[in-house]
Amino acid sequence: MDPTPVAAEAVHDFSFVGLFLQADPIVKGVMILLVVASIACWTVVFEKLVRLAAAKRQAKAFETLVRSGGALEGGRKGISSHIVNAALEAWRDQDPTETRAERRDRIERAMRAALGLEVKRLQGGLPLLATAGSTAPFVGLFGTVWGIMNSFSSIAKSQDTSLAVVAPGIAEALFATAIGLVVAIPAVMAYNKLTNDVGRIQGAFVSCIGVLGNRLARDRGVHGRAAAAE
Repeated sequence: MDPTPVAAEAVHDFSFVGLFLQADPIVKGVMILLVVASIACWTVVFEKLVRLAAAKRQAKAFETLVRSGGALEGGRKGISSHIVNAALEAWRDQDPTETRAERRDRIERAMRAALGLEVKRLQGGLPLLATAGSTAPFVGLFGTVWGIMNSFSSIAKSQDTSLAVVAPGIAEALFATAIGLVVAIPAVMAYNKLTNDVGRIQGAFVSCIGVLGNRLARDRGVHGRAAAAE
């Protein structure tokens, strides 16, 4: 009886840690790269969940403020603060020759510009999720191809085509692909969700910007006297 299969089974550990420790240096490097990418992606996800939750609350508060016609000065923070400050600054810079429509358009442009900067901040880190989601499977596949090449080299050296000879190398190679998928799938799902959340938050602010712009353009006389008093 040939003892080779028994020996091969004895020296190879098919647990996740064992597959990593026994892998070829290049395959091991691929695995480490993918794990680091996964940690970075999850860091972005948790950070965005916290920031977007705060942005949603700010959007609701901004909508309540605009719909109720409350005072615009003081008590705000975050995105709504930047939008209102941009609106008031544009409103104070009045031109007596401009029409109400022109004044409203100018004020709304200032608010949309301020909102655009805040949206860019909210989108920070999302490209990392998109990149990880699109490239991680291919990085894992590279590790798989390299590991399978090593398995074929082992076959050529040992002149033995038994499963015990090739199984460890193939298992290590496929493990790299599995890690790539584990990184890519959550990254793509998180990217889609967070992108949609940012879009909804932006839409909520945009809808209120139109209402606030109309209010400031209409109340030119009242606010003009207040500004002159200051």
